[in-house]
Amino acid sequence: MQLRPSELVLNADKSIYHLNLRPEDIGHTIITVGDPDRVGAVSKFFDTVELKKGKREFHTHTGTLNGKRLSVVSTGIGTDNIDIVFNELDALVNIDFDTRSPKEEKTVLDIVRIGTSGSIRPDIPIDSFLMSEYAIGFDGLLHFYDSEHIQETDISKAFVTHADWSPNKSVPYVVKYDKNLGDQLISNRIRLGATVTNIGFYGPQSRVLRLQLSDPELQAKLDSFEHKGIHITNLEMETSGIYGLSKLLGHRAVSMNCILANRATGAFSTEPTKSVENLIQYTLEKLTTG
Repeated sequence: MQLRPSELVLNADKSIYHLNLRPEDIGHTIITVGDPDRVGAVSKFFDTVELKKGKREFHTHTGTLNGKRLSVVSTGIGTDNIDIVFNELDALVNIDFDTRSPKEEKTVLDIVRIGTSGSIRPDIPIDSFLMSEYAIGFDGLLHFYDSEHIQETDISKAFVTHADWSPNKSVPYVVKYDKNLGDQLISNRIRLGATVTNIGFYGPQSRVLRLQLSDPELQAKLDSFEHKGIHITNLEMETSGIYGLSKLLGHRAVSMNCILANRATGAFSTEPTKSVENLIQYTLEKLTTG
């Protein structure tokens, strides 16, 4: 099947449209960060950096650490950007740009998000690290794909009932992390959690500045949810899209969260840059040694 130019959009140099990358530009282990400025905060720990490219909010550095080739890519904020980044990363390794056709032999990428997050539980301390075992998407992205077979529908149905979820909102979906990649990254420094991916930072995360919320009890409903021992632990804005698209495309993905805010106590980290850097160094070490 040859993909039409309107579907697989390439630049004049045959790089993929938004990421501005060619297939040879990326490693098969990829770290994603939201902030373009954080790309350099990751690659500064590489032994070598062979490539630096950027377009819009999508910046990429590729290099090596401890003999392993890595790429770090900024996604910007939100699952709408995740839809772009993950489809284009997959195209770079699994579509032949010359024939414009999917390859018969597929390449599996290892993808690790290093991001910030806010806890909703008082027992999860500021500056701690959390790996998302489950991602609960409030964003609706996965409903545009044939995806029910990779969803944990029992959890989403239980949550919809518990929260008395409004039919005016997108139905939440739930996707699990890749356990094999997660096992590579886990240690006693990391707790596992169930992460809600929100469609926004203010109202969708129950923050009130001047606008009132449609459901003022939502945060309390998140805190009180329990299903077969699963409790919601934290909020962010990308993980559900990362897990959903990775699983559909056959890649392995894990989201590593640095807890900078605690919504239950109202506290915020006094050293956010240092805490994120600690998580970066931890993740790089786990990915490239042992």
